[in-house]
Amino acid sequence: MKLYEQDNTLTAQHVKADRQADAKVPDGLWHKCPKCGTTILSKQINEFATCPNCHYGFRIGAHQRLKWAVDTYTDLDEDLQTTDPLNFPGYLAKLKASQEKTGLNDSVLTGEAKIKEEHFGFGVMDPNFIMGSLGSVTGEKLTRLFERATAKKLPVVLWTASGGARMQEGIMSLMQMAKVANAVAQHSATGLLYIVVLTDPTTGGVTASFAMQGDITLAEPHALVGFAGRRVIEQTIHQKIPADLQDAENLQKHGFVDRIVQREHEKELLYQLLKLGGDPSDR
Repeated sequence: MKLYEQDNTLTAQHVKADRQADAKVPDGLWHKCPKCGTTILSKQINEFATCPNCHYGFRIGAHQRLKWAVDTYTDLDEDLQTTDPLNFPGYLAKLKASQEKTGLNDSVLTGEAKIKEEHFGFGVMDPNFIMGSLGSVTGEKLTRLFERATAKKLPVVLWTASGGARMQEGIMSLMQMAKVANAVAQHSATGLLYIVVLTDPTTGGVTASFAMQGDITLAEPHALVGFAGRRVIEQTIHQKIPADLQDAENLQKHGFVDRIVQREHEKELLYQLLKLGGDPSDR
């Protein structure tokens, strides 16, 4: 009986050894692609943060994207601060945590940038800031971006990434859809170019407004783009939807996306499009 009371059997030794090994394995050593399921060693992921198998672009911050997307940039309107209009429980703490994590004042980084000699206004939505949600400061920064670009006769490039309107701000968040869309329309009325790059995920009110107003709509491979989420759709229509329904490739097939572009090719493609767009006064 003593044999069975001891915790030193071969099986127990293996379990103990496995637990010790797990403790020594650092976090973030491996990444699993959410699209193709490939397990990737972290050091195999390059500066573009893409899956080497299917080219899916992992979710990255605004500053990380700009390192390879443009040559130089100046950020603007970083002094704007979000308030808590509804006294939503825990909202201010969540804002502070997101600001510390991303280095941004809200979910979009805006300003002016250059790729070679091409000068343009830019916006990069950051999925790490409350899932890139559209709040009042997000909308104000985007509106100012397009108004400034219109006044200076600059094209605009916007990388979208959002879970939709920010529920902590209620109707004030939803109002940003019309506000930004109107600024985009005024920019377009002067003949200026607006390029959208849809990244994973672009959903909700952002998709329902300015993300789909571009003159040229690009998308990264396998980016999720849609309005409602899969679960909401299936609960509403009471049936399963195709697995690829909201993939960028399916949107391209149905005419909502002009081209799927891998991250390593984005900068050169944007340069060519900006160069072709030119100044409307030169046409």
